[in-house]
Amino acid sequence: MKRFVALAFLIAVFSQAFAQESNNYPFQDGEKMHFVLNYTWGGVITDVGDATCTLTYSNGGYNVLVTGKTFKFFDMFFKVRERFESRFTEKSLRPVRFYREAAEGKYRMKNTLKFNQNYTINSSTQKYDRVPYDTILKGTANTMDMLTLLFRSRTLSFDDSQIGKKVPLEFTIDKEIYNIYFIYLGKENKKIQGLGTFRTMKFAVKVVAGNVFDGREDMNMWITDDENKFPVFFESPVLVGRVQGRMTSITNNKYPLTSKIK
Repeated sequence: MKRFVALAFLIAVFSQAFAQESNNYPFQDGEKMHFVLNYTWGGVITDVGDATCTLTYSNGGYNVLVTGKTFKFFDMFFKVRERFESRFTEKSLRPVRFYREAAEGKYRMKNTLKFNQNYTINSSTQKYDRVPYDTILKGTANTMDMLTLLFRSRTLSFDDSQIGKKVPLEFTIDKEIYNIYFIYLGKENKKIQGLGTFRTMKFAVKVVAGNVFDGREDMNMWITDDENKFPVFFESPVLVGRVQGRMTSITNNKYPLTSKIK
């Protein structure tokens, strides 16, 4: 595996959004999602790591923390520790700040983003132990960090009249802004190992070619077809092999999991 695929990125890149009234948001203080990631290469499928996404609320805003790591056995081959933090406003679901700290094998990266009222973004990146690189990015009203995108996306609704429609989005990480899009593919019953079978909405995401993705194939994602809109499964080709992620547990969800069939 060239690099560990951060779960926060994979569950965030499927929407461009608007905010609902805050009391109608499909999430609440204390929500926690846990995921397991596996890797396929040469026909062998192996669980290699896990990630946890926790949401808290304080002083008129939401705070998201995502941590990811490889399992102890795989640390011997390619040790990964990832930490992502984001804060966004309650009223408009606009990002305020974002922080990323990545340790993937010998690779090291720290990234801090500060979102300004005029849509510029102050970005600071520090690769390895080098001097931090500071720059100002020219964003728009729709430029989000990946974690804000995750929660804003859950405020959206979809119906079969939108099948096949391309929806663009923008997100920023490190010192770049990326423009990609997703396509709503319709509804599908999806069995999630260890969690059950759910009615879901399926999406295809056109990802950015780079260190992890080759840019030629789409990533597919399955979202619960209920008021929660939880990302329960994803799969995507990477430069070498294929990666999948599945939700294994949910705690303090705001609404019942009415999409669960069995």
